[in-house]
This record gives sequence, structure tokens and C-alpha cells, in this order.
Amino acid sequence: MAEEPAEEHELDALNETSATMPPEDAADVARHDEQLHKRTLRKLDFLLLPFLALLFLFNSLDKSNIGNAESAHFTTDIGLRRSDLNTAVALFFAFFVALQPAGAALGRKYGMVAWVPTCMLLWGISTALHTWVRARWQLYVLRIIIGCLEAGFYPVTVSYLSLFYTRFEFGRRLSLFYGQAAVGGALGGIISYLVFSHFPDIHHEHGDEGDPELNDRWQSWQVLFLLEGSLTMVVAVVGYLWLPHNAETAWFLTPEERAYATSRVVRDRMAQSDSPSLPSEVVDEEREYDEESRGLLASSRPRAMSASNQVTDDRGLTPHDVVSAFLNVRIWHILAINILAAIPVYAFQVFLPLVLAPLIPNPDSTNPDADPALVNLFTAPPYIFGAIILYLFASYSDHHRTRILPILCGLAIMVLGLILVVALPMTAAWAIPRYVALNVLLSGTFIASPLTVAWISGNTPSPGKRALLLGINGWGNLAGVLSAMLFKPKYEASGYIVPFWWTLACVSAAAVGYLVLWRNLKAENARRREILSKWDEEEIEREKADGHGPLEQNHRLEKIMIQWLRKTGRFPAAVEWLEEAAQGGREGEEKITFVYGL
Repeated sequence: MAEEPAEEHELDALNETSATMPPEDAADVARHDEQLHKRTLRKLDFLLLPFLALLFLFNSLDKSNIGNAESAHFTTDIGLRRSDLNTAVALFFAFFVALQPAGAALGRKYGMVAWVPTCMLLWGISTALHTWVRARWQLYVLRIIIGCLEAGFYPVTVSYLSLFYTRFEFGRRLSLFYGQAAVGGALGGIISYLVFSHFPDIHHEHGDEGDPELNDRWQSWQVLFLLEGSLTMVVAVVGYLWLPHNAETAWFLTPEERAYATSRVVRDRMAQSDSPSLPSEVVDEEREYDEESRGLLASSRPRAMSASNQVTDDRGLTPHDVVSAFLNVRIWHILAINILAAIPVYAFQVFLPLVLAPLIPNPDSTNPDADPALVNLFTAPPYIFGAIILYLFASYSDHHRTRILPILCGLAIMVLGLILVVALPMTAAWAIPRYVALNVLLSGTFIASPLTVAWISGNTPSPGKRALLLGINGWGNLAGVLSAMLFKPKYEASGYIVPFWWTLACVSAAAVGYLVLWRNLKAENARRREILSKWDEEEIEREKADGHGPLEQNHRLEKIMIQWLRKTGRFPAAVEWLEEAAQGGREGEEKITFVYGL
């Protein structure tokens, strides 16, 4: 059967209410609903999504600009060793990774509108302060501060974005958002080219920390840090005024559009929670389940929308959200393969200018070093290819309502690019083929992470738990620490061949891990269908409504922790908190009636 465009399903749902009207009235209602749908979605796409993308763009710039600065002799000018840069990058990612769930929880507690712009303003100041770094400890402290402030940014903003779009609209929009990591790399290279061209590099040999010559004339990397840090601060301040807490408070929507924008997301999430996973008369055994198809059949029981704020607001976190997120076995599997798949993403955010430097000859034949401006300009095309390929794969993912297959294709492109990079000789005659191979490699680099996030978001109806799961998945940024350890200065002369071999092994292992995830999801869906085949209709409806079907609740770990805390006689608040988490039935994807998307 041919697939229909994904967004047509939402229009079909809008027109259901007009089915019993006279033809003329039904046509008017259908036209009005279609116009309302398109008008609302257009405003979200042109006023909310681009600004969120802008936030992520500057988030990516402030991660990668230290690599651009290093191509202009940043560490040499301040009297440090090249290895100090790797240490600074590793420290950044160590704190950035460790604090991901904490950042996601705080962002969910205080709301995206308050949390993210505040953190962004502070890390913009820290980026600008790199201009005056003169000692190793200053560099380390600033990178640690930025790492702490950026922790949680991605899961909080992605969770926030999911409050405005239905599941079958989300993947493509997420690709435009996450694609800013690639655009940021390209823009960072272009900005660096412009800055380094207008402020030619004055090369210093190694000296004492705090070289006094830096006070006589600004270096090109100083201008770069100050410019990008200042732009980040400006965008952060605008964010306080631009971002709404939810669709109901969106300043750019009319009252009618606000009500519609809220109701459609609520309907989508309610339909997701009432997944049709009944026995064979409803479900074909050979059917592929995914998050979009789950919303196409209406629940047999009407659901109230009184809980719309719980579904669409950017604030709120329950004990059940926290406990169920950290006890979710599947998220730890996803985290492991995400770390392996993301190593090229973080390696090239920092080290691509250094990888390209031996391939780019200096127009000045008297200078053996690569021209920093030219090197950074050549970093732009690979990132542009990466952004384009990501959008195409995400569009395919939304249209065909599948996530894991496009991820596997992206990993295959990465494997091909890595094989070409390690196989081609490191000679001047092979510089162009190696550059093409790097373009192939980066074309597949940015696909796995956003589509994995789209899968997590689409399979987690609760916004609070969704934010925490995305925060745990944010520990995948550990790949940044691994990349800093792999791409060491000692491998620079050989073209980083050894780190590329290790990266190839990691990406191949990630592909195997995603295949295992695919198999496990199919097995879990089959297990749930088997369980439901033995329940009657009333039991199925109870499970859909509040997760109180015949299957016994499993709160064994919570009970063990509660008993231990009671024996110690300490932390009564923690006991009360865990008891609250253990109350109630299964929620969201925990329900047996929920079918996991693929």
C-alpha cells in the first residue's frame, strides 16, 4: 500500500467531525479546519522553530570555536601545549556529560523559557572571556563552566519542541533543529575565515603563560571568541521575550490557533497512549508498528482533555517520571550505542580544522604552515552536506514512519566514509580524494543522534519522563570525551589514521547495537500482543485508561529502597517521595496496550 504524506493524517482527523453534516456545511468546516491547520503549523514553522534552531546554532558554535581558534595558534600564543587543548575539551565534555540528566530535570522544573536563556547568557559571557585567557587554569575553568551551563540544553529544547508538534511532524522539524550542529560547523568555518582574513595571524613561539605580546595587538582568535560570545548573549536576551511556555501562551498565535495547537498535540498523545494493540481482528501480525501509525485509530473510549497542561506545558516533573526514567532498561541500551555512533560528531566539531590542515596547501609558498583562514573555509562544505543529508533522511523517516532503518543507513554512510579515509594514502597527490572521503563521512555523521531522539520522544507520552530520558540519552555526549582522547596531537603527522580506525570500530559496533534494538522492539510488541489476546475488552480498556489491567504492577526495587530507608530511620522525605512514585498504574509506554515504534 502506498504511504500517504504524514501531515495528511492530521487533516483527515480534523474532517471526521464533519462527516454527519450536510454536504455544504461539511465542506465549509473542512476548508476552515484545513486553513486553521496550515496557518497554525506555518506560524510554528516560521516563528518558533527557526528561533529554537538559532539557539542550537550558537550552542554548537560555542562548542566548536575552540577548534577554529586552535587553527590560528590559540594555545601557542598563550604559551600552552597542544595537549592542553585536548585536556580542556575532555574537561568540557566530562562536566557536560555528567550533568545532562540534572540539567534536563532543572530545565523541566523551571521551564525552558527561564532556564535555557539564562544558561545561554552565562555561557556566552564565558565564551567571550576566552579572549583574555593567559593561563592553563583559566582555560580549564572556562571550559568547565561552559560544559556545566550547556548540560541539559539539548534534551530541554527537544522536549520543549515536542510540545508543539505531533509525532509524525516531529522528525523533519527535529532535523532542522539538530541540523544546526552541522550548520554551526559550517558557519563557524565561514566566520573564522572572515575573522582570520581581516585579522591576520601573528604567530608566536611557545613562551611563558600570559605572553605580554598579546596585549600589544589583538590576535585573530581573540576577535573570534569575543564576536561569537557577544552574539550568543544577544540571542539569549531575545529568548526571554520570544519563547512561550506552551501553545496556549504563544504570542504569535490567535486565540483560535492557540486552542487548536494545544488540542491537536493532546489528541496525538492521548491516541499514542491508547495504542491499538488488540488481537488479530484489529492487528495484522505482519504489520510494522511505529509511532505515527499508532495515532491513526481512535480510542474506543473518549478521553478527557483536562490534563492538557500536563501534555503541553514546559514545566512539571513527578516522582514517577524520575523513577521510571532511570529504571528504564531500554534507555541504557540506547545510550551505549548512541555513544559509539556519536564519536565522529564530536570529534569533527573540534578537530576537523586540524584534520584538514595537512590537506590544504598554503598559497604563501614561503610559509610551511597551513593558512588558518583557508583551512576553516574548507570545513564548511562537509557540514553543509551533513545538514542536507540529515534533512533528507529525516523527511524519509517521517513520511514512511520509521526511525531505525534511516539510522542504520546513516551509519552505513559513516562506515563507508571511514573506510575511504583510512584506505587512501596520506600524500599531496591524494589530498582531493581524502577531502571527498571526509565529505562522505560527515554526510552520514548527523543522522543517528536526532532520529534516536525522535524515537525516544515519539515513544514517551509523558513530557516529564521524556525530558529525563532525553537527559540520560544526553550522556551520549561522553563521545566527546572519547574523541578528545582518540584525536591526540601525536597522531597529527599521520593524518589521525589510528583514531579513524578506532572510530570505524565504534561506528560498526553501534550499527550492530541498533539491529539488536530493532529485534528487541519487535519481540516486545509481539509479547504484548500475546498478553492482550488473553484479556477481555473491559480489561483492555482499564489498561488504556489508567494502566490497571490484570498484569501485576512491578515496584520491587522501589519497595526495597523504601524498606531500607525506613530501617535506617533517615530521609523520611525520600520515603514519601518513593511511595508516591510507586503509586498508580502503568503510564505511557509502560502500558501493555502501548506498541513501540520502530
